[in-house]
Amino acid sequence: MSTKSKFHPYHFIVISLGVLSAAFGLKGFLLPNRFIDGGVTGISLIITELTHWPFSLLLIIVNLPFLLLGLKHLGKEFVVKSILAIAGLAICVHYITFPLITSDKLLIAVFGGFFLGAGIGLAIRGGAVIDGTEVLAIHLSKKTGLSIGDVMLIFNLLIFSIGAYYFSIETAMYAILTYLSASKTVDFVIRGIEEYTGVTIISQKSHLIRKMITHELKRGATSYAGQGGYAQDGEGLINYNIIFTVLTRLEVAKLQFEVYEIDPNAFVIMNSIKDTRGGMVKRVGVV
Repeated sequence: MSTKSKFHPYHFIVISLGVLSAAFGLKGFLLPNRFIDGGVTGISLIITELTHWPFSLLLIIVNLPFLLLGLKHLGKEFVVKSILAIAGLAICVHYITFPLITSDKLLIAVFGGFFLGAGIGLAIRGGAVIDGTEVLAIHLSKKTGLSIGDVMLIFNLLIFSIGAYYFSIETAMYAILTYLSASKTVDFVIRGIEEYTGVTIISQKSHLIRKMITHELKRGATSYAGQGGYAQDGEGLINYNIIFTVLTRLEVAKLQFEVYEIDPNAFVIMNSIKDTRGGMVKRVGVV
């Protein structure tokens, strides 16, 4: 059975909702009030304030290097979805008019971050990103030994420091509040506060699922023997090869879709993992 990836309508709907939510957070809260945020959005907002270049254009330009990095580490499908999502966000920001919701700085930081974070989270649920800094964090975590959370924190502290230097300390403080609101919302939307997810899969087609994980996702997968527990007394238990793998949260949506394509009756268990080291989170070569 082929396990080639498809752009499922669910992904399109979720990413579209994410784009609209992020655009609303930007145009209804952050941009009119000259607020900044972390990540690519923060970089683009700072450059816009300093150069008056169009924010929508900068979203695409600044994200481009991260997407090229994602092509190497997360695959072609991820990059295509992300390009469409970021282009959609740029179009929405440029052409759609949203009402100014409030001028209260605290409400701007909290709710602007909320809608922006919801947009980022929904995009991740659809297998894409609208802020490419998480791709960079995954890459650097493998190169440096730092966790993804540590890399994101260092990167965003740099952005907030630049904001404090060019604007004001108050602006940077509100930017931190916006970032915290956005990051917590992202965590809530994608149902997990951790960067890694441990996945246990029980299926009678475990050999096909393991092959998909190693060949399509290019991730390590551990297989161990197990037996089904629904047999009555005197009946034989069903033997399974149980699959365990560890993925970054950007890959969970793709794994779920691929497993469902192979075996709709597969039993999938997901556990949040704070951090991990070693081969299971590194892409493996396929011979």
